[in-house]
Amino acid sequence: MYQILEAEMLADKIYKMVVEAPFVARSCQPGEFLITKLDDRGERIPLTICDFDREKGTVTIIFQVVGASTYRMAELKAGDAFEDVVGPLGNPSDFVKEPIEEVKKRRYCFIAGGVGAAPVYPQVKWFKEHGIDCDVILGTRTKTTLIMEEELKEVAANLYVCTDDGSYGHPGNVTVMLKELVENQKKQYDIVVAIGPMIMMKFVCLATKEYNIPTIVSMNPIMVDGTGMCGACRLQVGDETKFACVDGPEFDGHLIDWSLAMKRMNTYKTEEGRAMLKAQEGDTHHGGCGNCGGDR
Repeated sequence: MYQILEAEMLADKIYKMVVEAPFVARSCQPGEFLITKLDDRGERIPLTICDFDREKGTVTIIFQVVGASTYRMAELKAGDAFEDVVGPLGNPSDFVKEPIEEVKKRRYCFIAGGVGAAPVYPQVKWFKEHGIDCDVILGTRTKTTLIMEEELKEVAANLYVCTDDGSYGHPGNVTVMLKELVENQKKQYDIVVAIGPMIMMKFVCLATKEYNIPTIVSMNPIMVDGTGMCGACRLQVGDETKFACVDGPEFDGHLIDWSLAMKRMNTYKTEEGRAMLKAQEGDTHHGGCGNCGGDR
């Protein structure tokens, strides 16, 4: 069992939990994720790692209530426990694996949309710990859904908060803010990292392509097993088929087939849709061996 040490509501339907998971905390890096399971009948829920403390053996997760399983998660309190926490899964962010002197030569801008603030935070924190300044754009629909402003303010060189409805910070969405920084304030970035809703990441990539700024996105399609066997998180990246859970979750945003990714995510939500995708994609539907029978 993995005990919940802290649990709080950050905003409407958005919750934060600190979980005792020493084996995950010991080896996780920015960019990776984990999978939680409430009990023996619970759904396996993939969640990005918002923070970790290796000495205390804890990981921090932030999630939004979007269905029955996350609704049940939101009812958990400090002292309750998950039956299982698996991780770290996926691959760490590229900059973690690169020579630090090479990373220091680049100017980074991180763009977080909504709950995307959770996976952005450990990346920006890593930059702060390594003495590298970076800018962060934090966007949300309205002031009441804004999360992690203070945490990001502590680690970012510059934090630009914006709301779609103009109720707080700069009015407009994250692409409007990016345009302001690049075109009007003449900011120059070598890499943009965008994490948030798929539609947000798509439009960030359209904007950065015009500016000729390489852009990394963290893909969050539906996942089932998190090991590349179920085929749920299949993506088309350039001319290659990838699986977000084992090949990602981070990819070159300018190579993602966004229309296919969003269409596939919506289709996979229904049983009939899953069966149709399996039939259409044949042996390539699954990752790994491609014939694991992950839907049975």
